[in-house]
This record gives sequence, C-alpha cells and structure tokens, in this order.
Amino acid sequence: MARNQKLELTWIGKDARPRLEPRILLEDPARSYHAKHRVASADSFDNRLIFGDNLLALKALEQEFAGKVKCVFIDPPYNTGSAFTHYDDGVEHSIWLSLMRDRLEIIRRLLSEDGSLWITIDDNEAHYLKVLCDEVFGRREFLANLVWQSKDTPGNNSTGLAQTHNHILAYRKSETFCPNLLSRNEKQIATYKNPDNDMNGPWLGTPLTRAEHRDRDYYPLRNKAGREVWPPKGSSWRRPPDKLKQLESEGRIYWGKDGNAEFPMEKKYLSEVKEGVVNQTWWPYDFAGSTRNASAELKGVFEGEKSFDTPKPEKLLYRILELATNSGDLVLDSFAGSGTTGAVAHKMGRRWIMVELGEHCHTHIIPRMKKVIDGEDPGGITQAVNWQGGGGFRYYRLAPSLLQQDAYGQWCVHKDYNPEMLAAALCKLEGFTYAPSADFYWRHGHSSEMDFIYVTTQSLNVEQLQALSEEVGQGADGAARTLLVCCAAFRGDASRTPNLTVKKIPKMVLQKCEWGHDDYSLNVENLPQAPKLSKPTALQTSLFNGDDA
Repeated sequence: MARNQKLELTWIGKDARPRLEPRILLEDPARSYHAKHRVASADSFDNRLIFGDNLLALKALEQEFAGKVKCVFIDPPYNTGSAFTHYDDGVEHSIWLSLMRDRLEIIRRLLSEDGSLWITIDDNEAHYLKVLCDEVFGRREFLANLVWQSKDTPGNNSTGLAQTHNHILAYRKSETFCPNLLSRNEKQIATYKNPDNDMNGPWLGTPLTRAEHRDRDYYPLRNKAGREVWPPKGSSWRRPPDKLKQLESEGRIYWGKDGNAEFPMEKKYLSEVKEGVVNQTWWPYDFAGSTRNASAELKGVFEGEKSFDTPKPEKLLYRILELATNSGDLVLDSFAGSGTTGAVAHKMGRRWIMVELGEHCHTHIIPRMKKVIDGEDPGGITQAVNWQGGGGFRYYRLAPSLLQQDAYGQWCVHKDYNPEMLAAALCKLEGFTYAPSADFYWRHGHSSEMDFIYVTTQSLNVEQLQALSEEVGQGADGAARTLLVCCAAFRGDASRTPNLTVKKIPKMVLQKCEWGHDDYSLNVENLPQAPKLSKPTALQTSLFNGDDA
C-alpha cells in the first residue's frame, strides 16, 4: 500500500449521521457556584458545567467555541461489554465507532489551531480508535500513543495476562501545536553535580567519544597528568580539534578528580540546558498516578465513599495539561465522569467546560468542584500547585428540543419556550449571534455589523413590515442594513421591503435537523438487529455520556 494512500475503517451504519439540533444552553443560577471572594487576580468564574447528552452539548457549544478550545481530554467508555451487554459483538462495535466518530468531528472543530486532543482507552478499542482518529484528524496530526501504567499492583488475580496499562491517544489540530517541556523533578536535577567546584555551577558529564571512526576526529589528547590519550580503536572524538581546544580553554573538559582519567567528559551545565525536559511516551504510575490513587482521592473528597470503579487520578490530568496548555487556556471534557478534569484544570489556572449526563453530575461533580473552589480539597495536585481556592463555575442544562408535535402530529414551538429562548434558538439555527439590543426592539442578534435578526410570535401585515424596513434603514456610513424577520405569519408582498427577509416560524427550520431527539448515546434504530435484542438500560445510556470507564 502506498504511504499516502488513505486507510479507512468500515462498519455497519457508518454512513448514517445524525442531523443534530444546535440546542441553546439554560443557566441554573441555583446550581452555579462561585467563591465568596477573589483569591488571585487570575481567578476564573465563567467555567461551565453542562448537564445533558454530550453529543448535543458539543453541538450546542460549536457556534460559540469553534476554534477556541486549547485542549480536549476525554475518557469515553472502553466498550468492554459492560455498556452494551444486550447487543452482539459486531453491532456493539459498530455503535461504538459511530458514537465516537460523531463526537470526534465536532471536537476537531472546537479545537484551536494550536489545540490538541487526548483520549484514554484500553486495548479493546485502542487500535480501531487510532484509525478512526486518523480519518477525522489526518494521520499527520497524530502525536503519540502514550502508555500509562494505570495499575500499580501486579494483578495476580488475573486468569491470563494482567492488564496494567491504558493507552492515551494524542492528536493535534494542526502542526501549530507545540507541546510544553515538562518541569525537571528532583531526581533529574540531582544528576547534575559539581565535583570540581566549577564556578558555572552543577553540570552533567557526557562522553566525548563516538562509536564510529572519522579520520578528522581521530587524534591524541593530553590529559591533566600529561598522558597522551587516543579514542578507542574503531571510534573517534565527537569534536574536531579546534572545537575541543575551545572547550578546554573554557574549562568544559573534565579529566576526573586526579586529572588522569582514561577518557574525558564534556560538561553540560544545568544553567544552560532547557528549562524543562522533553516528554516520553511511557508514563509509569509514579509519574502520572494510578487508578488506586484516583480512588483514594475521591474517598478523600467524599469522606470514604467509593464513587467510581476506575476514576482517573489528578496527576494524570496534570501531566496532560502541563504538556498541552498554559495558564488561562480553555480545557474541555465531554465525558466528565467524576469531574477530575475540571478539578485539575481549575487548580492549574485553566478555564474549563465539562459535560455530564449522569445524576452524579449533581451528586459528585458539583460537591467536588465546590470543595475545590472553597479550598477544602487537600488531595490530588493541591499541594503540588499550592492551590488556595477561588474562582467558580456556571451550571447549564440543555434546553428541550425547539419543536414538538401537537396532538394532531403537527410541528410547533415547544411549550416551554418563552420569547427570549425562542429568539436565542433561532439565532443559533440561522447562524446569528444572540445579542438583544437595549435600544432597538428588532435587534435580537447579528451575523455582521450590518445584518440582524428579529424574532416575534406575532403575525405581521404590510404596514408593519414597511415601518420595520424604514426603521432598519441604513448604517452610520450610509450602507444598507439587512434584517431577517422570523414571525408566526405575514400578509402581503414581502418583496416590497428589499432590506427584509421574512420567514415563518416554525416552517423556516423544519428541515434543518432532527427534532425531539434527546438521547444520542445508543442510537441504534437504523442498524441491523441481532436476535433477542432488548432495549438499552438506563445504565447503558449513562455510560456513553460520561461515567468513568
């Protein structure tokens, strides 16, 4: 196969794509939470916790946040059988791939050009997911498959080979992404020593010989004791004569304590090396934590209660965000689970968005984030980053579907929509930014400085449209302004007001998307069925919306 030939996965139902409704988000101030006072100038208060189906939530975020998210971390269900017990293996695998594909495509659009995606997964789907991500992001944007030692015990109870690792697949949006260096730990710093009291400080000795012979670099040196030293047979020095003389004059060649070493070392000063170290793809548990650490962290937050079977440790998220983000960057987790991503991002001074459908959004994530904000969470990375509390978050839920069918099967605006919600929803559906004007009743949103939208449930006549057209008029520079008018009905010839485009509600949006679909976690209606299928359980529905895998 040619190197540049595109490799694609195929599966049952791959071509079936949901026509997602871009829902609006409704804030619930009673569930939002903020610190009582500002702890630091960089405190972030506009973080978002969204309760609802995570595919619909991603779509709801797309218009506002496309190209603005620096890092996405997701911990999706691993498709080990627990989430899809009642489906045969082939259908189960196809469902999982479709669910992931739909989410990955929106995630890619949300990422900034220098953004990156990090996915934890196990062997069951890791390699299929790799090919799927290659399709969505492009093979060139693959960063690494990091191997995380998720278990710090040998697994002697296993009947086969004990699985003690998970994968972390990392992708970038474009080549603009550049990972940060990791801070040197005490062990790495300790390798730099100063046995000769060099005034330039601690240094690390590196060999001056190379394993291949070069005539240019094969010459004798004289050590401090006056003895002539040659490179080992078949090798040579790493430096030409003039460069090595320069190093000697600068005191950068070390011949041992007595000056009579067999081979010299070149000094690499700690003060001159990079401020950090390049990351590796092997992450042992002492570097990135383990699931046992994560369980202990949650017990500390929830007073001994075991909340999740396999939560992710804060140290793991710390390593990812240390590599992929800087202070103030926006982090997204659409499978929030126990809320680890938000807790770590908050403590590290990053802004965050989390999405969760399960009830533990209320019973676990909110209490956990409150403790973080109040500075009452002593576990995880708290001490490492000297977290003192502060900041806050806003709680949102997905609005119901804009349209519902009445008793006669006709589509109409959902009964729960008030005028403000209707205007916001139609702005999103028509590609306008919802921004009601305090001065002009007809400005509910805009797509440019000269193009606006007006939403009303009234029926408009010719005289009303003419008056509206005149009021829209021209901008300060004399250029004509345009207005999209969304109304229940209108009478007369709308072409008489050329700066107005008049559309009827709800007819104008009927064909735009699927209405009344609230759950995309197990959308299997159009897939071939295996014998004896049963309906998805509530557990299966919640698993693909954020329970820790």
